Amino acid sequence: MHLQSVEVSQSPEEKFREYLASRPRAQRFTEQQRDMVNYIFSKHNHFDADSLIEDMKREGFQVSRATIYRTLNKLVDAGLLRRLDVGPRMYYEHDYGYPQHEHLVCQRCHKMIEFQSPAIEDVVRDVCRDHLFHFEGHSFVIRGVCNECNRARMTKSRLDLV
Repeated sequence: MHLQSVEVSQSPEEKFREYLASRPRAQRFTEQQRDMVNYIFSKHNHFDADSLIEDMKREGFQVSRATIYRTLNKLVDAGLLRRLDVGPRMYYEHDYGYPQHEHLVCQRCHKMIEFQSPAIEDVVRDVCRDHLFHFEGHSFVIRGVCNECNRARMTKSRLDLV
């Protein structure tokens, strides 16, 4: 499933600039941060910090490891990115400009499948209402084995019987 972006009032760069300026101690928006925000939001994919560092360096950007990690945390705090805890590494995805959605994660090939479910949204809303809980967001990850990996495993199992 490909998620359609939703209309937003500001670009990710503008929203991040606003976030930095509104901090108790205003922070400046650096060229490295600008490159990083624009690079991250130029594609819709799930990524971890190490792959972001490698990809940006491969494309000629000069961004330090420390800047990447600090900026990722700020982008999450600003509501631009969402952290996904799906195993040994922390992954990130766009949170700004995309609708609420959930994930299926293959434990073998690590493929992530995004999906939307009104039924899940209804349950979350009802549970929060029942507990007088102020809802700000959620992350729902289902771990398992994707169809391709399951099919490969079944084929291998059949060959083992021969």
